[in-house]
Amino acid sequence: MTILQGRKVVAAVAIAAVLFGVVTVIAGARVLLGADPGYVVYLPLLRFNSIMGVVYVAVGVIAWRNLRLGVYGAAAICVLNLAALGTVSYLYTSNGPIASTSVQAMTLRTIVWLALFLIARRALARGTEG
Repeated sequence: MTILQGRKVVAAVAIAAVLFGVVTVIAGARVLLGADPGYVVYLPLLRFNSIMGVVYVAVGVIAWRNLRLGVYGAAAICVLNLAALGTVSYLYTSNGPIASTSVQAMTLRTIVWLALFLIARRALARGTEG
């Protein structure tokens, strides 16, 4: 991978992280401000995801500037999302106040951040530091 190709990978990861964060913040804010998403909202999860949306944006900016720190941030987000996924999955299977849509959304968030982490880590290993 050339340095230019590596920088394109870093840019793609950073932009994806920022866009995913912005969409997450907008979706969370809409529901917090009263929009009905069409399913039962578990407020602690909504708050967690809204806060994490801001963190997604921050890690995207960090990854753009310093890939090594971005990899650490992506790993932390992945672990936090996995913990949240475990919690909501447990609550869902024990008939708690969790909609299946929430489990699906946390699964998506966890997979997206695992992918961003793996792509960024690979770029870093190939010597593409920002």
